[in-house]
Amino acid sequence: MSIIQRGISCIMLLWALQLPAAAETPEEFYRGKAISIYVGYTAGGGYDVYARLLVRHMVRHLPAGATVIIRNMEGAGSLRLANWLYSVAPADGSAFATVGRGVAFDQLLGRTGVQFDAPRFTWIGSMNDEVSVCVSMASSHVTKFSDLGKEKLIVGAAGAGNDDDLFPRIMNAILGTKMQIITAYPGGNDVVLAMERGEVMGRCGWSWSSIKASQPDWITQNKINVLVQLGLSKHADLPNVPLIMDLATNDEERQSLKLIFARQALGRPFLAPPGIPSDRSAFLRSVFKKTVSDPELRAEADRAKIEIEPLTGENLENVINQVFSDTSPQLARKISGYINLN
Repeated sequence: MSIIQRGISCIMLLWALQLPAAAETPEEFYRGKAISIYVGYTAGGGYDVYARLLVRHMVRHLPAGATVIIRNMEGAGSLRLANWLYSVAPADGSAFATVGRGVAFDQLLGRTGVQFDAPRFTWIGSMNDEVSVCVSMASSHVTKFSDLGKEKLIVGAAGAGNDDDLFPRIMNAILGTKMQIITAYPGGNDVVLAMERGEVMGRCGWSWSSIKASQPDWITQNKINVLVQLGLSKHADLPNVPLIMDLATNDEERQSLKLIFARQALGRPFLAPPGIPSDRSAFLRSVFKKTVSDPELRAEADRAKIEIEPLTGENLENVINQVFSDTSPQLARKISGYINLN
């Protein structure tokens, strides 16, 4: 056999050895596979509640023998997890995560520590389109939004750069509110405990769906004052609570607030590392869509008063890409200066 023939034979053998792996379907890959879903916050908070609801029902839509495990990786308002997911997590479709909805825009705002390019993540879908609120404890002197311009309100936050840190910063800068932010808490549940202990007197950037799911008695027993809702449109539950977008007094304020609060449309986002094979990312999106539409998941969500208004992975990609394309470097720098995430 000539050198050329031997070379061709080696190439054919290598091609044949690689063929089974290349031809593996997503169903074959996930059959019997252990899938990890990471949560960027401590157990018991809103993101954790949604992730555990998804896990309880997702397995029915996966191939036989597949299992799904929840893992919490809190830190820096879920930035730690986002960085890990982008650069360290396996990019084979066996791991994905839920992080703070604002993480997708941290690089635009110049946040220190960002080690990813958000549009490159594999966006799987979201379980809800969120409206957040600012609340004060009933014992506080701050009982309505206009009080925030006159009285100091100490609010807790689940890490620098998280919604409940960023939102009051931008409101202080643009609307003249007087919130003092304590960012020492690793997760939303820890902020709630701090409110109960009287360490802080409020929280600004708390998802309304999370309050209804985790602290419903705070609503029914009037333990909190709902001061303002944060999003691009009002929640049906809160027709008489002012909307942040309506408080802007000029076009620049409106544009700035829109950049910050567009993240609310991402709701409870799930994402995977970049570079996952396209057939597996499509499969994960399909499984996610089937799971959030599952009648059993919807029934459990209704019983627990957990809102489900899902968005597809394509929807999330569109929102993120639109914000990135519409935000000028000048506006991004100005807002970055307001919130000072460095």
